[in-house]
Amino acid sequence: MVSYSALVNKQREFYLSGATLDLAGRKKRIETFKKLLVENKKAIDDAIFADIRRVRFFSCLFPSYACYIPFTGESTDSWRPTLLQHPTVMSDVDMTLGEIELTLKNMDEWVKPKKFVTPKDAQYDPASDELHLVPEPLGVVLIISPWNAPLICSSALIQAFAAGNTVILKPSELDPTFAPLFANIAPKYFDEKEFAVVEGGIPETTELLKERFDHILYTGCPPVAKIIMTAAAKHLTPVTLELGGKNPVFVDESADLSLLAKGIVGAKIFNAGQACICTDYILCTPAMKPKVISTLKAAFDALGDMSKVPANARIINDRHFKRLMGLLKDTKGKVVYKAGGETDEKDRFIPFHLLEVDSADDILLQEEIFGPILPVMIVPSFDAALNHIKSFIRPGCRNEKPLAAYIFTENKEQTKRFVRETSSGGVTVNGSCAHTGGGLPFGGVGNSGMGRLMGKYAFDMFTHEKPICVRNSLKADFAY
Repeated sequence: MVSYSALVNKQREFYLSGATLDLAGRKKRIETFKKLLVENKKAIDDAIFADIRRVRFFSCLFPSYACYIPFTGESTDSWRPTLLQHPTVMSDVDMTLGEIELTLKNMDEWVKPKKFVTPKDAQYDPASDELHLVPEPLGVVLIISPWNAPLICSSALIQAFAAGNTVILKPSELDPTFAPLFANIAPKYFDEKEFAVVEGGIPETTELLKERFDHILYTGCPPVAKIIMTAAAKHLTPVTLELGGKNPVFVDESADLSLLAKGIVGAKIFNAGQACICTDYILCTPAMKPKVISTLKAAFDALGDMSKVPANARIINDRHFKRLMGLLKDTKGKVVYKAGGETDEKDRFIPFHLLEVDSADDILLQEEIFGPILPVMIVPSFDAALNHIKSFIRPGCRNEKPLAAYIFTENKEQTKRFVRETSSGGVTVNGSCAHTGGGLPFGGVGNSGMGRLMGKYAFDMFTHEKPICVRNSLKADFAY
């Protein structure tokens, strides 16, 4: 088995030499990564498409880049999904390039030391004492990315560079096209002392985790996260975990059902529902159940044969295909709707399935579905929905705090209570997945993860803010 000691030591020596501190050097590494993406854009986007058959845009997760919109009309029955021909339709590379531009635009400000007002008390003398907070890089960072968004979930390396770190990236072995492509491209642009891509599966990752890192970022599932935390604990290495969970949706009787259709179609078509923030199950009152079902039927019927919809991805591999088919076989729930197209094991295609379940003990409510299946369960009231969601996050429960939670309502008081009385990584009201953009941080809580990504939040994650006290009127300058 290969040892990664030499690679990690090489990066650590580079970091310890002080070469990563220079602000111009940090920007150069980010510009080099930008060049890598621009010059290999088609190959990277094609590789992601080859692995999961995801159409080359990431925009259906974000309302500002919405892939589907309702037609105008008084009746929600007139809603039909339409692919937008819009200049903001983006590929995974485009999304990552946007993250680069954001970082380059703001990093001069991010890296500035903060000077504090020196208090006048028994300990300090404002005339001769200065207090500072100086951001310093952590050192060698390991990023382990998932198969469902291999480039997007690796993009935190941009902020790791901005913070002055070196990076080792381990892409998922379940991306058999993207992983070797990226591993082959990276050495053409970077010396491995700055940035390296390591391929392999469980054995290679196990060996990699034996090394000492200064921060580990992992995106994936809780069982593997526990293995990574255990390995990190041996070196007291801090970790950021971006995981998942059973993301609930409550549909109130005041809800605009066209927004529900838009949100569910977008969430379940993107990656065929294989996304950590995907809508996982619906709760609604008896009065709303037929309306929810008819609305989603109309929305998906408008797509026709889903196997022919360009935006609809495929299940990542045979194992996950069989897992999802096993859920459909073992559930006690009733299939109330199946979208167009026939299940095809060879093509790893499963059309959207909507099911009614009667019990929280049903298998569809016991584990994260991560696919194009959506159970609906009746609850007598909004309060009952809150109690159900909160019951899922009690200690020892198999399903704990989710990464996302969703509510469709026009009731402001319900919205306030939903946000206050449920715990999750984030909430979108009257939509799906929209809380993951707009400059907001992204991250989980409890079983759905720890730490925050995106922009300045990711920069701070890869930084130690070091408190400094300078005495005797030295007037030191700590700017990079």
